[in-house]
Amino acid sequence: MDLRDDIAQILVKEDEIASRVAELGDQISRDYQGKQLILVGVLKGAAIFLADLVRAISIPVSYDFVAISSYGADSKASGVVRIIKDWDDSVVSKHVLVIEDIVDTGWTLRLSYLLENLRSRKAASVRVCALLDKPSRREMGVPIDYNGFLVEDKYVVGYGLDYNGAYRSLPFIGVLKPEVYGGG
Repeated sequence: MDLRDDIAQILVKEDEIASRVAELGDQISRDYQGKQLILVGVLKGAAIFLADLVRAISIPVSYDFVAISSYGADSKASGVVRIIKDWDDSVVSKHVLVIEDIVDTGWTLRLSYLLENLRSRKAASVRVCALLDKPSRREMGVPIDYNGFLVEDKYVVGYGLDYNGAYRSLPFIGVLKPEVYGGG
């Protein structure tokens, strides 16, 4: 089975991703010059983006990962979030840049939880870098300080984004055919 057969449209090509990641890396390097920066990638989707981004940043940087999950009777409505995998290193007096694959509704990131949790640990600053921003689905205000691409309200996969654990390995961002996920 070729995963590409399930793609209706390529939204962002591999070379466009590489170019934008390089631009973000340059911008982040300038903005954090002389500062102690740690990238915190939100698992699992941001892992590929973080790996490429950290190589595009020209200043000393460390990185870690966090896994968060919504839960409750209706996770979308409850907004209750818990940390499944905490970051390993202290963020005290460090500048933290949270790396997300996509921000759509805003519930996954939960600034009132994840970002405030980082701030409560006495980080010097906490900001957000997202590969994809889907503002048409936003339910919660999420400040995105570094934005890769704006995307329409379509089911996107590839470059770390998945459907049922598949498609993360695709080197581009594509729209999944509705018949694959039951949306058509």
